[in-house]
Amino acid sequence: MVDWDRAATTGALLVRGGPSIARRDAERAVTDLRELTAEAEGHVRELTGLGRDLPLLPGTVVDRPGWVRSAASGLGALTGRALPPAQGGPLGPVLASGAGVQTGLVLAFLASRVLGQYDPFGGPENQGELLLVAPNVVAAERAMKVPDKDFRLWVCLHECTHRLQFSAVPWLRDYFADEVERLVSGIAGDSEEGLSELVGRLTDAVKQRGTGVGIAELLQSPKERAVFDRLLALSTLLEGHADYVMDAVGPRVVPSVEQIRAKFSARRRGGGIFDRLLRALLGLDAKIRQYEEGAKFTKHVVDAVGMDGFNAVWRSPNTLPTRAEIADPAAWVQRLHG
Repeated sequence: MVDWDRAATTGALLVRGGPSIARRDAERAVTDLRELTAEAEGHVRELTGLGRDLPLLPGTVVDRPGWVRSAASGLGALTGRALPPAQGGPLGPVLASGAGVQTGLVLAFLASRVLGQYDPFGGPENQGELLLVAPNVVAAERAMKVPDKDFRLWVCLHECTHRLQFSAVPWLRDYFADEVERLVSGIAGDSEEGLSELVGRLTDAVKQRGTGVGIAELLQSPKERAVFDRLLALSTLLEGHADYVMDAVGPRVVPSVEQIRAKFSARRRGGGIFDRLLRALLGLDAKIRQYEEGAKFTKHVVDAVGMDGFNAVWRSPNTLPTRAEIADPAAWVQRLHG
C-alpha cells in the first residue's frame, strides 16, 4: 500500500530546516531533553501510580529528518501486519512508490510541528521509542517566549505519560495494533466492493455533509465504523490523559505552567490560512479536539473516583471507554464503579 522507505526518503529530503541556534545552545537543548525524560517520568509515575517498577530511561532526541525516518519506520511496522509488501499485483510496487511520495509530503509537513511522541512500534526491533524533536521544541519556546527549561520539562511530562500508557499496560500495544489491522484490512477489502454500493455510500455521505461527521467516516461500512469508533475513543483517552497529567503535575515542578498552557493552547489553534487549511485536511484540528475531550473525560473521572478509580481503564479492552462514554464520562463511572 505504501513504500515506507520512499516515504522516509521523500519526507527527510523535503522537510524544512529548524531554527538558527548557536551550537552551545543546541547541545544544551539536546542534553536537557534527553535527561528530563527520566525526571518527568518519575513525576508522572508518582501522580498516576503506573509503572513504578519499570526502569527510568532517557528519551531519544532527533532533528526533523530523524523524526520523519522514525515515523515512517513505525508506521510501516504497524500497517505491515495488515498489508504485506507482496500485496497489490504487478502494479503494486508502482502504486506503493506513489503512495510513499505522498506520505513523505505529509510527514515533511508534520515534522516541523511535532514536539515529541512515543511510538509504540518504533525504535530497535520496533519495540517502542520516545522521541523529542529538539528544533521544534526550541522554535516553540522561542515563539511563545516561555522559560526554556520549564517548557522542555512540560513537553517531556506529556510524552512520558504516553510511554507509560504502553509500557505499564502490557496488553495495550497489541490491542491497538490489532484494531488498526482490522481497520486497514477492511479499507483494503473495499476494493472488492461493488461499484453501485460504493456510489450509494458516497451519495449518503454527501447528503449528510454539515452534520459534524467527516466524509471518510461516513463512507465506512458499519463494521469499519465500529473499529473506527474504538480507535477514536482510545486515542482520545490517551491524548487527553497525557494532557491532564502534564497539567496536574505541572504546578509542582514547572513554575510557569499556567503561562505555558495559555500560550500553547493559543498556538495550537494559530497559523495562517494555508496552515489552517492543511491542518484541517490532515485532521489536526480534530486532534486538538481529542486533547480537550480526553482531558475533560479524565478530569471528570479522577474527580469522581480518584486516580485509582480512573486506572480501571487499563484493566482490559473491556474497561476502555467507548466513544459515547468519552462524551459522557459519568456513564463510564456508572458502568465500572456503580
